[in-house]
Amino acid sequence: MTKLFLSVHVLAAIIAIGPVTVAASMFPTAVRRAQEDGPVSPALASARLLHRICRVYSVVGLAVPVFGFATAGSLGVLTDAWLITSIVLTAAAAGVLALLVLPGQERLLTDLADTGTDTDTGTGTGTGTGTGTGTSTVRAATARLGMLTGVFNLLWAIVTVLMIVRPGSTTGV
Repeated sequence: MTKLFLSVHVLAAIIAIGPVTVAASMFPTAVRRAQEDGPVSPALASARLLHRICRVYSVVGLAVPVFGFATAGSLGVLTDAWLITSIVLTAAAAGVLALLVLPGQERLLTDLADTGTDTDTGTGTGTGTGTGTGTSTVRAATARLGMLTGVFNLLWAIVTVLMIVRPGSTTGV
C-alpha cells in the first residue's frame, strides 16, 4: 500500500503543483501585456486562462498532502524532523497561494476589466474617468504578485529537495 500512496503522492505533485507554479509565474507578464494592449487583448484571455489553471490545479493539489500523510504514516516517519519541516513549508506554500497569489490574480483581472470601462481615453490605461487602475498601480501589483509567486515556487522547491534528500535517510543519498 505504501508504494501506491507514494506513487499517487508523486504523480499528484507533478500533475497538480507543476502547472500551478508555471501558470502563476507566467501570470504577471500576461497581465502587463494585457494592460498595454487594452481590453480586447489576447493577453487578457491568456491571463484569465492562467488564473483558471492556478485555481483548478490548486484544488487538485490538495491530493499531494493527503497522499503525503498516507505515505508518511505507512512508512512510520510522521515524527521525523525533515517531514515536519516539509509539512510546515507545504502549509506555508499553500497559504501563500490561497491567501496572496490567487486573490492577487483575481484583483488584477478585476482591475483590468475596470480599465476596459475607461470612458475618457478608451486605451485601457486607467487614465480616464472610469474606475480603472493606473499603469503604475498595475505594474506595482504585478511586481508584488511576481515576488509572491517566487516565494511560493521557492517553498515548493525546498519541499521537493527535502523529499528527495530526506536528512537521516539510510538510502545513502
